[in-house]
Amino acid sequence: MNLSKRCIAESFGTFWLVLGGCGSAVLAAGFPEFGIGFAGVALAFGLTLLTMCYAIGHISGCHINPAVTLGLVAGGRFPARELLPYVISQVIGGVLAGAVLYLIATGKAGFDASASGFASNGYGEHSPGGYSLFAALVCEIVLTSFFIFIIMGATDRLAPAGFGGIAIGLALTLIHLISIPVTNTSVNPARSTAVALFQGGWAIEQLWLFWLAPFIGAALGGIIYRCVLQSPKP
Repeated sequence: MNLSKRCIAESFGTFWLVLGGCGSAVLAAGFPEFGIGFAGVALAFGLTLLTMCYAIGHISGCHINPAVTLGLVAGGRFPARELLPYVISQVIGGVLAGAVLYLIATGKAGFDASASGFASNGYGEHSPGGYSLFAALVCEIVLTSFFIFIIMGATDRLAPAGFGGIAIGLALTLIHLISIPVTNTSVNPARSTAVALFQGGWAIEQLWLFWLAPFIGAALGGIIYRCVLQSPKP
């Protein structure tokens, strides 16, 4: 596929990830009678990624995450010259989904994106569990690193064909089960940006961490897999 088609696919994929994952958190997690809770939100993120792996994986690789694109560049699986177009496309798709989610959420009387947090990522007083900046930094770096590690392993040329999307989607579910209490789970700068812009306050002030930490973790994961475990070329 040419680059423009792949970038369009990345925008659609990131749109779906933000709408499905953040949408479940904003619209469906908090009801006392039938809310889906943390586990339901974690599953929603995993399902959105899994479904898009099979919908657009053959078109763009289904990165739908700037950290994944950077990690694959570091791992030698993706050309560095295409990093920026992919990242821009992912952010655009995420922000559009954030706008759609905002339009839906504000259809309920009394909803306030700023007061609710709007599924934004945070640390300190804005961490769901009150975790510190340092804890959030470590959590996001380590989990993003393993996420890239799993992606590269599941898509290795010697891995069983056709099953990569399942492993990757379940990995994202597990990551959310671990880290929702810590940071509300980012591991994806586009996802963080998409909702922070509509929260409009502290989420924007803390957004730097949710670009920096996933990028560090992604680079580490890609380099480690490439140097230690990558299957040799035939």
